Amino acid sequence: QVQLVESGGGSVQAGGSLRLSCVASGGAVSRRWMGWFREAPGKEREGVAALVTTSGVTVYADSVKGRFTISHDGSKNTLYLQMNSLKPEDTAMYYCAADLRGLVWVVDSWTYWGQGIQVTVSS
Repeated sequence: QVQLVESGGGSVQAGGSLRLSCVASGGAVSRRWMGWFREAPGKEREGVAALVTTSGVTVYADSVKGRFTISHDGSKNTLYLQMNSLKPEDTAMYYCAADLRGLVWVVDSWTYWGQGIQVTVSS
């Protein structure tokens, strides 16, 4: 069973930065694709960024392009999300995901999820 554990969330003022980490362990499942999603109160979970761990190819939601950077350290089995120029609308619970079986921005396409970590951006 794959386990994903996020860390690095917290509260920050608008314009600030945070870096999220997601450590993957266990299981023999392909972790070729890994990604970050977020869910704000009253809204559906949405994709933020995703990455192909074997090639470094990345994709981003339009709302975070130029501000967020996804990366992966294979030696540490860790996925990162560097978030700069944060805005109040970035406030959400952020989730790490692994094992993509369909379209990258479709929540049901991902098999494994972390427990989520809160990011709060104040104006």
